[in-house]
Order: sequence, then C-alpha cells, then structure tokens
Amino acid sequence: MSGVFGNKLKVSIFGESHGSAIGVTIDGLPPGHKIDMDKVLEEMKRRAPGQGALTTPRKEKDQPEILSGYFNDMTTGSPLAAIIRNSDTRSKDYGQMKKLMRPGQADYPGYVRYDGFNDYRGSGHFSGRITAPLVFAGAIAKQLLEKQGITIGGHVKSVAKIQDDSFLNTEVTPEMLKSFASKELPLLNESLEDEMRNLIREAKASGDSVGGTAEICVLGIPAGVGNPFFDSVESVLAHILFSVPAIKGLEFGSGFGIAEMLGSEANDSYYYDGDQIKTRTNHNGGILGGITDGMPIIYKVAIKPPASITKLQQTINIEDKTDAELSVEGRHDPIIVPRAIPVLEAVTAIAILDLLMDSKFYKYD
Repeated sequence: MSGVFGNKLKVSIFGESHGSAIGVTIDGLPPGHKIDMDKVLEEMKRRAPGQGALTTPRKEKDQPEILSGYFNDMTTGSPLAAIIRNSDTRSKDYGQMKKLMRPGQADYPGYVRYDGFNDYRGSGHFSGRITAPLVFAGAIAKQLLEKQGITIGGHVKSVAKIQDDSFLNTEVTPEMLKSFASKELPLLNESLEDEMRNLIREAKASGDSVGGTAEICVLGIPAGVGNPFFDSVESVLAHILFSVPAIKGLEFGSGFGIAEMLGSEANDSYYYDGDQIKTRTNHNGGILGGITDGMPIIYKVAIKPPASITKLQQTINIEDKTDAELSVEGRHDPIIVPRAIPVLEAVTAIAILDLLMDSKFYKYD
C-alpha cells in the first residue's frame, strides 16, 4: 500500500474511519511560514460531516493536533505531523459488512487485496473520512500558494442532470473563488439551488443517493510551470485527484467537448493585455504540452453517488459463499459533491505547490 504523494512536497496519510485517529505527515514545507490556524479550521469545517441537511449526521470536530514541525506559530522545516481523533463512531452499524459486500464500495476488492485483514468498519482506510488529513495539508498549501498570488476554488457544476454554469464562460476573480467557501451548495447560477436541493431530498427519502460534478479553478499560476509527458501538470493533478474516493472522471478545459471542435475552434488564440499574454478562450484549461500557459487551470470531475444506501440491493455473503440481499444501515451522505469540493481544492493545492516548488517561479521568503 502506498500512502505517499509528491516530489518536493511529500504528503503521507494514515488511519481508518473507525480507528482512534487519522493523520498526515507533510515533508518539504519551507521553514519560517506562519500558518493561520483559524483558516485551517475553516477548511476542515467545510469538509466535516454533520454540517447541514446535505451531509451525514455523524458529528466530528475534525480538530487537528499538530505533533511536530511547527513551533512558535511557524513551520520549522522538519516534517509537520498532525492527527485528527475520531470520536463519533458507531462500529456496530458495520457488523454485517464483515461478510456482506456492499455494491459500489471497496469491500470486496479490499477483502481480496488484503486477504480479509482490512478494517471494514466505516470502510476503514478506504473511507472518505481519510480525506480530512488531506484537507488539513491542503489548507496549509493554500496559504503558501496565496503568498505566491495563487487562489484555488470550486463550485458544484451539476447534480444529476441539473447543470450549473461553467468557469470557462465566467470572469473568475479571487474574491469569487473565496466566496464559495461559505456556501453549503456553491453555485455560479444560484437560481438552481432549490431545484438541486429538492432532487437530493427526494433521493434520500427513497433510500437512494445522487452524484454530480464539481469544477475547480486555479487562478494566478504563471506560465511555464510543469513538465512534458510523465510529470505534466495534467498527470500530477490526475494522480492525486483520482486518489480522492468517488472520483470517476476528469476533464481539463473543454475536456471531451474539444473532440467535437475544429482546430480553429479548439486553439486558444493569444493576445497582449498590456504586458500580459493571455488567450481569448481557454478550451485547453490553462495547460499545453503539460505546462501552464498562464491562463486559469480549470478542470471538472465526475463524482459518483454515495454507494451506501438503504435501498435493497443484491450482493454476496463472502463467508457463506452465497448470494444475498443488503440494505445498508447507518449514517450516510445522500450526495458528496459539496463535501468533496474542499477536498478537491486541498489536493489541487498540494499538487500545484509541489509543481511550483519544482519550478523557477517559487519565491522563498
């Protein structure tokens, strides 16, 4: 099992959903950076369960305890380690998961991969709970990126078939991206909120769940960051984005839509805005040849519906080796797109900071 990501900035995660704690080690942070812990806690709260009608009722404070690498309110340069204790666990809700494999979850492949020794309570290490340490690390990375003039933010692009507007057709500002953080259902077109909420409520009432998409924007990154081929900006982002549970699709810029265009339409033509070089469109999502072109990095991810639902499903009993039926009890999200957004922002910040530190553009204090 690999729990480490990064080159210049290495992030390692550990823990299980119903274990005593989950945690993270961040290696490579420059020394002498003051961290605004209030902002870190705000990011943690965005992802935490029990924050509104659209999330699981499980209550966790998600209060990180820093164990090392931080002294007198400054990073020391040594690995920064932190844990987040689990408190509101109900392991009895998962007793049957030892033998009944939940459809859409990692129960069966995890059972095979780890010879049945994996912790099945609350999905164990496969749980979305393990994204909390990533949000902690990403919140720190965000603060370092802001000092470099880079802002990251995202919105709900769709819930089922209800589509919000796109960053590609919007004048995006740092203030806009930051404003999304205070909203349970961040949207460009806020008139869609009631329709989306009603759809989520209907799915929950019927014992089901819904999926959707999220769109993320990286604003302020200079041209020239990244590498061709194996360490391209797309490759690095895809690596960490597909490490987030429930992500099933990724497209940059116009994504699959670019395949329907002519070259004359897909090419982002350049122009001078004063001394700045910009493009008139951003179909390529701010990346060409694996390297940033100075325009905003824009990508969209597909997020599947939560797999744990109370609707009766067909499955197998791995102990008896028989077919079975299952209704998943416990506390679960009817949709995870809104809670996934701070996670996506966090892992994007980790990847972008790692890429930036490996470039000529990172400005050390």
